[in-house]
Amino acid sequence: MILAATTNENLANTANVLVYSSMAIYTLAFFAHIVEWVLGSRSKVGRTAAALTGAGAAAKATVEVRTAEKENGGGTAVLERPKVITRSAAGRRDVPDGPGAAGGTFKGDLYGRIAVSMTALGFLLEAAGVISRAMAVQRAPWGNMYEFSTTFSTVAVGTYLAFLLTKKNVRWIGLPLVTTVLLNLGIATTVLYTDSDQLVPALHSYWLWIHVSTAIFCGAVFYLGAVGTLFYLLRDVYESKVARGVTVGRAWASIMERLPAAATLDKFSYRVNAAVFPLWTFTIIAGAIWAGDAWGRYWGWDPKEVWSFITWVAYACYLHARATAGWKGRKAATLALVAFGCWLFNYYGVNIFVTGKHSYAGV
Repeated sequence: MILAATTNENLANTANVLVYSSMAIYTLAFFAHIVEWVLGSRSKVGRTAAALTGAGAAAKATVEVRTAEKENGGGTAVLERPKVITRSAAGRRDVPDGPGAAGGTFKGDLYGRIAVSMTALGFLLEAAGVISRAMAVQRAPWGNMYEFSTTFSTVAVGTYLAFLLTKKNVRWIGLPLVTTVLLNLGIATTVLYTDSDQLVPALHSYWLWIHVSTAIFCGAVFYLGAVGTLFYLLRDVYESKVARGVTVGRAWASIMERLPAAATLDKFSYRVNAAVFPLWTFTIIAGAIWAGDAWGRYWGWDPKEVWSFITWVAYACYLHARATAGWKGRKAATLALVAFGCWLFNYYGVNIFVTGKHSYAGV
């Protein structure tokens, strides 16, 4: 018994060390992304060339280059200015994707790759920390807000890396992602930290693995969708100003020009939120079934249950608005941010400030 307790304590300490180590690596990734953006801002030539050639396959742009020969005997080939053609929805601007944070520069791209490598290493360390915590407590490591937060950031980073492995143009998420992860882990290790302990009786169920794991995954994907939505709003405002001939600050224009087009960001956010929405529906249903087993009722208007449903309604309104004429674009995007705000309040606000049957924060 004493040996087992000592082993569990050692595993808990190892988990803490791994989480702090991941924070150190994420910090290096943060600075590498900063350097990537700074170096990319110096490459006006690279951004212009990327815009002219339609760089960014995510925009599905094709370039038509017509070659004309001089007929005065010289026979020299002259290349006309490339014509950028994009396939976009009716009413949208035909704008190619930007070249990315690196701005088409070699050094910027190098630091971007270093940042991604550091992010991957931080992910491995943090994932090892979560697994060590699970081994220390001999249960699913989601019994309090500290454990939920560390797992949430691990899943968010893992999802981002999975997008990169599938060759998706999402490296622009890197800087806000590692910034958010550092803030999340900073709060988790200071304000929310709880010593490893066993669960309250109501949580001793296999539904803990099913319900909470899907909730964490949905939250992580909703977060990525929210980042895409925020960038869409910023890029859309920028494109509107440029189309009207409004002067935009050089620094701000440099950042906006390197992001994907507003249409691309809007499509990314919609697809991400739409893909995970059915799983969020399952999460609520699974929670209701678990509540029936644990408390003898499927629905009791507990604050966590209410806000989970409010979040579901908010995302349902967004998906409906996204497909409704007159609500597409900024109005629908605003609804998406409101929906993610509901998810955040359901996690932080309800767990910390509201008392209910789901009050397992451990704070």
